Amino acid sequence: MRRYGKHTDEDDIRQRPNRKGNRPRTNIRPKHEEAVEGMVVTVDRGRLTCLVDDRLVTAMKARELGRKAAVVGDRVAIVGDLSGEKDTLARIVRIEPRSSVLRRTADDDDPYERVVVANADQLAIVTALADPEPRPRLIDRCLVAAYDAGLEPLLVLTKSDLSPPDELLELYGALGVPYVVTSREELESGAAVDRVRKQLDGKVTAFVGHSGVGKTTLVNALVSQERRRSTGHVNAVTGRGRHTTTSARAIPLPGSEGWVIDTPGVRSFGLHHVDPSRVIHAFPDLEPGTEGCPRACSHDEPDCALDQWVADGHADPARLYSLRRLLATRERTEGD
Repeated sequence: MRRYGKHTDEDDIRQRPNRKGNRPRTNIRPKHEEAVEGMVVTVDRGRLTCLVDDRLVTAMKARELGRKAAVVGDRVAIVGDLSGEKDTLARIVRIEPRSSVLRRTADDDDPYERVVVANADQLAIVTALADPEPRPRLIDRCLVAAYDAGLEPLLVLTKSDLSPPDELLELYGALGVPYVVTSREELESGAAVDRVRKQLDGKVTAFVGHSGVGKTTLVNALVSQERRRSTGHVNAVTGRGRHTTTSARAIPLPGSEGWVIDTPGVRSFGLHHVDPSRVIHAFPDLEPGTEGCPRACSHDEPDCALDQWVADGHADPARLYSLRRLLATRERTEGD
């Protein structure tokens, strides 16, 4: 009878035969010190297009990364064929630490987070003033996601020739969010493009918006010089010339160190992942007032310390109203 317990010796231990040769298994991973840094500009069905120096390289995620996924905007370490020539394939062996992560969930009751982009500095929320009508609840949700991710928000209002922007701007005035108002005529003349470009210079900016608001049209106008300069490469970056964005794409902003990231049109922006304690960081005039709040305060309950903070004159009441309106978007559907 085989012995177990404290009387067991090495003769009693069964060993699994090494079917792949005599080399033992190891958990030590290669360091890939020869890897070259690149930036992910598109992801399409497991194939990632990365910018390495001045060329685009097609790569796949190495098995050793497991379930960790690379997204547009990620800085990655790449090995293998880095020539960028047709039918070549490299490997992404490391995803560098991210400075920011913009996330969303499909719905508010969906616990699965989807990373939209990584390492962005700014979130441009594009909305039409008419055709289609503005959706303030969607704007609120995008603002919350931006604050949660630590991104600077930017409102880009299009089609001002169809409807004035005053009412919508008044709704967000207390937040102090920078904005640009554009019309179709200004977009065609280039005047609107120049105004938007000033807000993007030197930053990585992700563009989000509902389908039909003119987001991709604006992005195409912003990067038109880059398209003309490198037609062959742009097809790979922008999705073969399609006008409707079906996956995120990153494009360098011509004449600037900035980047533009166009994302697919969204119907909703789930906020299941958002922690109210992170959103309050975007309100430096209100944040000190939360020291007297009860634990896990939603900042919209009878004993919230922010009411007294505002009553004492430390902050504008409109700011507290705006904060609570934004946080309330986590508890209600967009149509409420």
